Amino acid sequence: MTFEELLRTVGDEPVFETGLLLAGEENPDSLRVQLARWVRAGKLYRLRRGLYALAPPYQRVLPHPFLVANHLVRPSYVSLQAALAHHGLIPEAVYVITSVTTARPGKWQTPLGAFLYRHVHSAFFFGYRLEEVAPGQRAFIALPEKALLDLIYLQPERSLNAYLRELRLQNLDRLDPQRLREFAERSGAVKLRRAADLILTLQAEEEAYEAL
Repeated sequence: MTFEELLRTVGDEPVFETGLLLAGEENPDSLRVQLARWVRAGKLYRLRRGLYALAPPYQRVLPHPFLVANHLVRPSYVSLQAALAHHGLIPEAVYVITSVTTARPGKWQTPLGAFLYRHVHSAFFFGYRLEEVAPGQRAFIALPEKALLDLIYLQPERSLNAYLRELRLQNLDRLDPQRLREFAERSGAVKLRRAADLILTLQAEEEAYEAL
């Protein structure tokens, strides 16, 4: 395969896996050698084994970090601070994309950003949806209620009230109270049921302040 053939095949893909290139009669060993050469030449980014993205100036589509996060580790969905910032619930910009996975926890440092993965039991792997994050790109992201509960669930034990206020939560009207309580109950965690009550108290406080 030539680089021109590669561009014709994956030029419009934000990221691609080697399996996409092996659909024809391409020799796997020869393909791996060629991909390694293009990475060394700066034409490709190697994100992990078998996962690549085109590098500038050949990159026609800028991969969204959330889409990259989904592809690096499967199954996973973007959550915690990254999802909270996406939903407008915290004011800070987030530079490390944290996801939840039932696979092993870990951290990936790639040319397209830093990605952190937190492990949860399969029973707690819910509360996310597929969203369009850029034209033609979709990623699994925690619903705002689940992103907040994931964050609390994965934090060491400490004062919940103090921790929630430290987060400087905003736009709490975007939270669905019923969904928040349902997710907290479904988790079976006493800490999350308490957290749901405190979050709804903060939501009521925000509403009262805005009404002044």
